[in-house]
Amino acid sequence: MAVSEKVLLEVNNLKKYFPIRAGLFRKTIGYIKAVDDVSFYINKGETLGLVGESGCGKSTTGATILRLEEATGGEVKFEGENIFSLKNKELRGIYKKMQIIFQDPYSSLNPRMSAADIVGEPLVLHKLVKSNKEKKEKVRKLLYKVGLTAEQMKRYPHEFSGGQRQRIGIARALAVSPQLIIADEPVSALDVSIQAQVINLLQDLQKEFGLAYLFISHDLSVVEHVSDRLAVMYLGKIVEMADRKSIYENSLHPYTKSLFSSIPVPDPNFKKNRIILEGDVPSPANPPSGCRFHTRCPMAMEICSQEEPEFRDYGGKHFAACHLLQKISKNKR
Repeated sequence: MAVSEKVLLEVNNLKKYFPIRAGLFRKTIGYIKAVDDVSFYINKGETLGLVGESGCGKSTTGATILRLEEATGGEVKFEGENIFSLKNKELRGIYKKMQIIFQDPYSSLNPRMSAADIVGEPLVLHKLVKSNKEKKEKVRKLLYKVGLTAEQMKRYPHEFSGGQRQRIGIARALAVSPQLIIADEPVSALDVSIQAQVINLLQDLQKEFGLAYLFISHDLSVVEHVSDRLAVMYLGKIVEMADRKSIYENSLHPYTKSLFSSIPVPDPNFKKNRIILEGDVPSPANPPSGCRFHTRCPMAMEICSQEEPEFRDYGGKHFAACHLLQKISKNKR
């Protein structure tokens, strides 16, 4: 993929804490640190894959960027403008440039609206059409772009398959001609046979319209095919980030290594060394001190439980946060 070096989206020290309330007066007794000091950027026309286990904060990151959840701290800049400082009217202008595709096509579409109304709604909200005739023609073209016909415009969501519903969701996101689409597990609710079709559609649309994607997924085999760069999350933090080739061929962080060791290999004669992590993922309401991964890490040292590792570049914009890597790097000097 040809990727512009112009930074489109910049996320700096993003935090989203959910209060834990208890008692008669619903007093706050703690916080679930769903997203805790996350930073990354996305270039124009680029796809950044955001991966990790369920509950690591991936979807919350996407929702907070779009202000579907209000951030606890940090900033998000779109083309240099801080989204969190914008008021309603200004924010509507940003939403023309940033859209989201939701995970579940069964619940993300209004069952009382036809496909034409669903795709046409953002055209009306953002005043992009002057008449019903113009709206109908634009909706027809959008549905055609995603592989649906004009005859299907009047149908309701329950009359479509899961893959077709997701195509309607994609058409709705495309309606306002965005520059960035946050794709939150866009194929995880679909049959395997349909997943490839939707992925290919997203890639074709990216080439045609120069779209940038934040592609959120727990499926590493899917992310490998769509991403230019990858960011790996664990318990609210990014632990490794690099371009696709570097991270798949030479992952640095122990957590990333364990994740990638679980990717199925089609060759039955090829034996892969699986890295089995012991224990459960700690609660984000009470994360471990130091490195959050140290309670499950087979390479953990004493310092890992005491100090949080620095997220640093180990060459070629390959970033990781690990005390062992810092020690190895120091010894090489």
